[in-house]
Amino acid sequence: MNGHPTDATVHELSRRRLLRLTAGAGAAALGARPLLAGTAAADPAPAPSPVPGIVKPLPPELFIPQGTNAEMRWEAMAGQGYYTPIDRFFVRNHTATPTIDARTWRLKLWGDGLRRSPAEDAPVEFSYAALRALPSHTIAASIECTGNGRSLYTTQQGQTVSGTAWKLGAVGVARWRGVRLSTLLERAGLLKDAVDVMPRGLDAEWVDKGRNLGHVRRPLPIAKALDDVLVAYEMNGRPLPPDHGFPARLVVPSWVGIASIKWLGDIQVSREPLSSPWNTSYYRFFGPDYPPEGSAPLTRMNVKSAFELPWDGTVQARDARVLHGRSWSGGGRVRRVDVSADGGATWRRARLHGPAAEHGWVRWAAPWHPAAGRHELLARATDATGAVQPDAAPYNTLGYLFGAVARHPITVQ
Repeated sequence: MNGHPTDATVHELSRRRLLRLTAGAGAAALGARPLLAGTAAADPAPAPSPVPGIVKPLPPELFIPQGTNAEMRWEAMAGQGYYTPIDRFFVRNHTATPTIDARTWRLKLWGDGLRRSPAEDAPVEFSYAALRALPSHTIAASIECTGNGRSLYTTQQGQTVSGTAWKLGAVGVARWRGVRLSTLLERAGLLKDAVDVMPRGLDAEWVDKGRNLGHVRRPLPIAKALDDVLVAYEMNGRPLPPDHGFPARLVVPSWVGIASIKWLGDIQVSREPLSSPWNTSYYRFFGPDYPPEGSAPLTRMNVKSAFELPWDGTVQARDARVLHGRSWSGGGRVRRVDVSADGGATWRRARLHGPAAEHGWVRWAAPWHPAAGRHELLARATDATGAVQPDAAPYNTLGYLFGAVARHPITVQ
């Protein structure tokens, strides 16, 4: 599936091959049903997931279940290359991974920000084959949940927040291939006075505290949509797996993860500003330092660092001679990382190595010769804009954008 198949090619795929490719995709796009644990039509059948609604295996050595989500264990990245392997890429689901048939799926673009089609108000549609036949583009980019690090507001700063209690494993970097959103908008007849686009996913409608908020959707300003946003259909050289957005998803480089809508079904294009619960009730800062309506909608991610070690785990002294980790920022490339192995009393500069993609992360290493016992490790990154991880993160009640230096506990035997 790395080429550009025609519609006929897609229709000629055998059902067995298609199901294997999509790990059970079979429902029509507009009637997609959540794929519950153990229902994937694969051969052989995978073991039931510890998180109902997630398709791929979640072995405990790779993942921490988090409600409807799965957090990557950072020790699982030790010895890995630059990209996060698909088998350990974190999963953020509002409801459950849907099954979608690539043969009947269509991406619809519609709204008053497009020139009207011959059939008035009819959407412009792209099939899966048509999407893959368009000029492709590949980027290396991170996707990170806006609440990544949320648990540290409580454990590190003693503050109460709501939401999934992620540590630092709700992030991953992949090589994404697809079509620039600007290409699709141009072909759909984008008007010069369009101001917003709103992509919407095909996962089930989300109900929060008894309120049905509809399908996950969040507007993007047209300037960002035309800049570097990708409608991706491949991840690390393979068709998107179901949990990561098959058949197509947005990848919005450097922005909060909620912007990178999975399982794209349609994109509204408007000459007026658009809104949804995901940029009004959520994904803003709320709290005593903000107005009642909250801050402006969140956009760029901040600077973070993580060690490739178990959180509050144990390592052998013979394996603790070098500290390895990764740092990343929505503001651009990370230029410097400083590491402390004594709780912040002293610091030394880490050695950066390997690639440092503009929208990805950089790997680093620092020598360490610890005595047996409990230690507190810190890593502090500085990005190309000069932004540095602070000692404490500004408080907000929903626990977004924790960017302070994480105090990583570890015991050496």
